[in-house]
Amino acid sequence: MTPAELATRRYAVQGLVAEAGRLALDYFGRQESLGVTMKGAQDWLTVADGAVEDFLRQRLAVLFPTDTVIGEEGGGAASDAVWIIDPIDGTMNFAHGDRNWCISIGFLHNRVPTIGIVAAPALDELYVAQRGQGATLNGRPIRVSATEDLKRAYVELGWSPRVPFERYLAVLERGYAAGCAVKRSGSGALGLCHVANARTDAYLELHINAWDVAAGIVIAGEAGASINDFFAGDGISKGNPILCSTPALAPQLREIVGIS
Repeated sequence: MTPAELATRRYAVQGLVAEAGRLALDYFGRQESLGVTMKGAQDWLTVADGAVEDFLRQRLAVLFPTDTVIGEEGGGAASDAVWIIDPIDGTMNFAHGDRNWCISIGFLHNRVPTIGIVAAPALDELYVAQRGQGATLNGRPIRVSATEDLKRAYVELGWSPRVPFERYLAVLERGYAAGCAVKRSGSGALGLCHVANARTDAYLELHINAWDVAAGIVIAGEAGASINDFFAGDGISKGNPILCSTPALAPQLREIVGIS
């Protein structure tokens, strides 16, 4: 794929995500319209999730008919050119009127994370990155923090019911024992973006799905973060652990978390 073809994808999808953001905001502003259901324990679903994903799928099929799509709600198949979509990441927040949610869309070319776009329309934030070209927030370059000391680190620890709760608690305990300040905000995609723009120093989760991180991996990586090889093995289809941090903290956090 040529640089021009990649650039066309990035600019086109920025526009699509802006439209999708307006659609999602309309639902967000009408909480009675959300039709909230549960896919599992703390696994929330609203009608907005399906509407946003359907919109993006339809537009991508017209613009780039040879690309494939994997979405959280509609599934899909990987290929050498695949878009990975989370229509509403942070659905629990979305369903409760909390503004910390986003639309996340990443593009993998030959299994390499290449384009990442994350829009948080309720926060008026748009993160964009392309491999080798840096990362921006609302058009301005962003960079990870320079934090080197765990006792000064602000770390986000994501939680998944797919992992035994005891493992989560063990990591939480080791993090606090090492001196970290630990938080959880409910959106893995924004968690990676917040490492990228230095709001936090690390994001880690013992299991997360590809649609939650495909875009954020590009954004954080282009902002200088150290990130484990999430797409190794069956990462695209089955998910993997994620550890994204400032480069200096990565070796220390790998020991705490057990993610290589």
